[in-house]
Amino acid sequence: MGPPAGREGEAIGGEASPARVALSWGVHLLTASGAVIGAVALVEIGSGDLPCAALLMLVAFGVDALDGTLARAARVEQTLPQLDGRRLDDMVDFLNYVVVPAVFMVAAGTLPHWGFAALPVLASCYGFSQVAAKTEDDFFLGFPSYWNIVAIYAWGLGISPTTGTVIVGFLSLMVFVPIKYAYPSKLTVLRTSTAVLGFLWTALLAICVLAPGRVRAFHLLELTLAYPIYYVAISFWLGDRRRETA
Repeated sequence: MGPPAGREGEAIGGEASPARVALSWGVHLLTASGAVIGAVALVEIGSGDLPCAALLMLVAFGVDALDGTLARAARVEQTLPQLDGRRLDDMVDFLNYVVVPAVFMVAAGTLPHWGFAALPVLASCYGFSQVAAKTEDDFFLGFPSYWNIVAIYAWGLGISPTTGTVIVGFLSLMVFVPIKYAYPSKLTVLRTSTAVLGFLWTALLAICVLAPGRVRAFHLLELTLAYPIYYVAISFWLGDRRRETA
């Protein structure tokens, strides 16, 4: 028989139980799978299958939305201290939130020349490397490089290269502006409602990608913009609220 288990499946004396170790490795594997999804998305972009690539970006987005919550629930940091889950997450996020959408925007004609893709990539290099990229009170500081969402909407709405360049240039500048943006999985206010709305929004975006002809008459893609607007609104509200109570 092994040592008796303590609270939350940990062995007395501080050693994690085999079940918790396996669970923690599973969470890391889930995070790392995002890199595989991103690589496949790049292959699909190269083959010209933009709908498939867009769907894969949404799948990677969903994985990223889940893995942090699972990691905290499984206490991965304490169970596998030899692995830096945050570093792994940042590596995968840079691929899926920056590199893949930048290539996607070039392939989709959102940007008139591949050189303009350097704007989000360089700006996000700065954003990801900031010590205060994620603040102590659980906000993102500066535009949090949601280029995957920008890329999907720009492609789906068929915006012109000129408009795309203006939007990408503006948001690249916003990476450097120290405005607080909500960290959805760490919200202390409206967390559940934001999570539910985020799930519905992602599902509706997937429908728009899979069946654009069927939903175009209902302007479903345009209607889904309500969630990004909601996200920006609660970011500004909660950011101001934290400053007032500080």
